[in-house]
Amino acid sequence: MILISNGKEIATDVAFACSLFKQVKGLMFSRRISDSYALVFVIKKAQKVSLHMLFVNYPIDAIFLDEQKRVIQTSSLQAWTGICFCKEKVKYIIETSHGKSDKMGITTGDKIDFENQCH
Repeated sequence: MILISNGKEIATDVAFACSLFKQVKGLMFSRRISDSYALVFVIKKAQKVSLHMLFVNYPIDAIFLDEQKRVIQTSSLQAWTGICFCKEKVKYIIETSHGKSDKMGITTGDKIDFENQCH
């Protein structure tokens, strides 16, 4: 699985959080993720969401997408204390390495291509 934004490869090692349990756990208790890793949350029904960094001991970037896989918002979250809210309804959330959004030039309105593995 490869995540692609505007022809640029975001991640080649992609995992999906399809169940509520996997979404609640997210990256908690994990070791630092590699620059090629992304965790994609697939929300059953688009809704307003928030993320927290409890029990995540390294910073990450979060990319919020709508149902068309267009970027609604990007956020950088600090280890342990980070929290963010998305004001619009979200269908997908991508958690990836810290600084990835800036490095890749990901901005609101960009489309990210991937095959949903949660069918």
